Order: sequence, then structure tokens, then C-alpha cells
Amino acid sequence: MLDVDVIDDPAAAMAALEPVRSRLLAELAEPASAAGLATRLGIPRQKVNYHLRALEAHRLVREAETRRWGGLTERLYVATAISYIVSPQALGPVAADPGRASDRLSASYLIALAARIMREVSGLWRAAIRAEKRLATLSIDTEIRFASPADRAAFTQELTASIAALAARYHNTSAPGGRDHRLVLMAYPKPADQPGKEQTCQ
Repeated sequence: MLDVDVIDDPAAAMAALEPVRSRLLAELAEPASAAGLATRLGIPRQKVNYHLRALEAHRLVREAETRRWGGLTERLYVATAISYIVSPQALGPVAADPGRASDRLSASYLIALAARIMREVSGLWRAAIRAEKRLATLSIDTEIRFASPADRAAFTQELTASIAALAARYHNTSAPGGRDHRLVLMAYPKPADQPGKEQTCQ
């Protein structure tokens, strides 16, 4: 079972987002039978089987085990991942694209960049899984509290200069066997920790 799987097929996304099927996916973090799921969810077994077949058709669940009780066969299902995320690719031509954003300092451009990361990395990750290899990535996630907008602006200038210097030092277009990498830096106000508390922006 994968830690997370990216859904990029529109039909699979619709299947996963349907309320009953979404609940089934959550219940199937551990193998379970249709009868057991019907008891937990309080819905008829036939309806559970219908939804399980739909999820299986989109490779969101798989058969984990088959048990035989006398003349009966019981199938146990399990989700293919612990959690799922729907890729913007599932939206087709209307998916967010940074190439269509005019303001590179806007929140919409940042969201479009995040969408491109999800689309590109998920494709590379699937290829790495098929090749039974690891995908080399780098992630840095931290928090910083600025005393003032002026400090934030100064930090932005220093960070930009540092990244530009590093990129100039290591970027080599003529290196034989070299591989291009995409570097994306993002920063945004951290959402409020308390539910319902408004976040102010400066």
C-alpha cells in the first residue's frame, strides 16, 4: 500500500469523491469484507459490493485476501493507498497552469506552481515505481516569523540573491549526462492554528 497516491483520471476522481466510496476508502486502510463494511456503514451489502466494484475498476481498492467458509467465498478488499490527492490534471484543459498567470507575485500563480509540481512529480514518481527505483527529490519545509513587512522584504531580497548565486555556480548546460532539475521556492502566510480565527495579511 502506498503512503499517498495521486488521482489524475477524471472518472477515478469522481469515484473517489462520491461520499459512500470516499468513506469506504477510509475504512479500507485495513482489509475488510463487504459484509463487514456493510455492518460498519449501516448500508446493504449489495450496495457496498456495487461501490467496491466501482473503486476496484479505477484501481483505488484491490483484493487483499480470499477466504472460504464451507461452500462460500469471501473477498477482503484493501485501499491501494493510505491517502489520496486529486491532481489538477484530472480537470484537463482548465487545470491550473503557471504559464497562463500574468502576475508572478500573485497567490494564483503560487497555486498554479503547486499544481504543476503535483502533476510533474506524480508522473516521475510513477515511472520510478515501475522501474523499481527511488525518485531523487528535495523538500524543505520550515516556518519563519517576520517582525515587520520590511524584514520580510529584506529576507526576500537576500534569499533571491543567494539562490541566484547558487544556481549560477552549479548550473552547467554542457555537462555530459547532466539532468535538468526544477527548483521552486514558495512562501505564504501560515494559516491560523485555531479553527475560525481570521488570518490577517500585511
